Amino acid sequence: MQFKPIAVLLLLVASLSVAGCTTTTHKLDTVEVRDYQGQKLSSVNDFIENSIKGPQYINITDYRLEVTGTVQNPRNYTYQDVIGRPNYEKVVTLYCVDGWDVTILWKGILAYDLINETQPLPGSNAVIFYAYDGYSTSLPLEYLKDNHILLAYKMNNATLPPERGYPFQLVAESSWGYKWIKWVTKIEISNNTDYQGYWESRGYSKIGNLNEPFLA
Repeated sequence: MQFKPIAVLLLLVASLSVAGCTTTTHKLDTVEVRDYQGQKLSSVNDFIENSIKGPQYINITDYRLEVTGTVQNPRNYTYQDVIGRPNYEKVVTLYCVDGWDVTILWKGILAYDLINETQPLPGSNAVIFYAYDGYSTSLPLEYLKDNHILLAYKMNNATLPPERGYPFQLVAESSWGYKWIKWVTKIEISNNTDYQGYWESRGYSKIGNLNEPFLA
């Protein structure tokens, strides 16, 4: 008697079950969504690559997010430390100074939650963000707190790809795209409201408000 291939497979599965063997299920990233509560979303592929050194590729095993500066309790977080905190999501549109925009469902943690854990010292009123590629920008501390600004690790329900800022991108809503720093590696709490990041030192507005021209 000959077994057909499918019969052999079924027999093998049955044998493994009898022997007490089990298989391990690995959860894969959800495919990106393009519609959220009736609102159409842009694709993760609709972005135009314009970072200063091109996409960055970070070894997440060695990755640490440093939160430091004028604080009582500086911290270093692993990727899992960060995403294990309370998560939030909201649809926000990024507007680039080059004239394009994308509307994305972002998911992440509140940037202020991490900052608050370090206990900023009196007089701390600015936050400087640094990226893996040397990019930097700053925003007022109160802006991050009052606007519930996300440090995102997912977009459209899929983990950020390296091209979009993995492991973390700041969702600086109501600000021009150059404030949406990617590949965040360090957050520095400061009292230096005059700090100029990469584009600010090249003539862009320090505030970066969408309601104002981006050129200072």
